[in-house]
Amino acid sequence: MPTSNDDEFLSIKQVAELLKVTERTIYRLASAKQIPAFKVGGTWRFSRVEINQWIQRQQEGCKADKT
Repeated sequence: MPTSNDDEFLSIKQVAELLKVTERTIYRLASAKQIPAFKVGGTWRFSRVEINQWIQRQQEGCKADKT
């Protein structure tokens, strides 16, 4: 059964590549609850939809800081 991007879950590596940061940075953000994430049996997972929304909020926050 094919899944749409809306249902997709990403790994630490995929989120790191998406955000162009190290995997260590993503581990740190997830552990500190600064990025939306959850654990499945000890492995971090990220909802693509929630990550995209989080990115949008970060960008909006940067714009608000500049005004």
